[in-house]
Amino acid sequence: HVQLVESGGGSVQAGGSLRLTCTASGYERTVPCMAWFRQAPGKEREGLASITNDGKTNYAESVEGRFTITKDYSLHTLYLQADSLKPEDAATYYCAAGPRRGREYCSTQEDSYDSWGQGTQVTVS
Repeated sequence: HVQLVESGGGSVQAGGSLRLTCTASGYERTVPCMAWFRQAPGKEREGLASITNDGKTNYAESVEGRFTITKDYSLHTLYLQADSLKPEDAATYYCAAGPRRGREYCSTQEDSYDSWGQGTQVTVS
């Protein structure tokens, strides 16, 4: 499994921005699929965005147009630029890695991923 470590969470005012970072290690080649999820207290984990090893992205409707997923392949680092943050965006954000299974785009479904980070908390007031 890939080891993943998230950072960049914090407290921000509504309308503000954050950039979350996920650093991957323990995988010699480019990870086929990576994604960002979040989980708010009392709610199920929600898939937000995914990116393939050739740069194809996929977004959930709840964040499309406000969040951007990118990846620096040389640094094995995944990013999530979160803009125009709303109070309902407050959650613990997780990155995940997993196989592509021949799909054109990577899934934003939790069960498609087998490696997870520990999460980074985002608060929006």
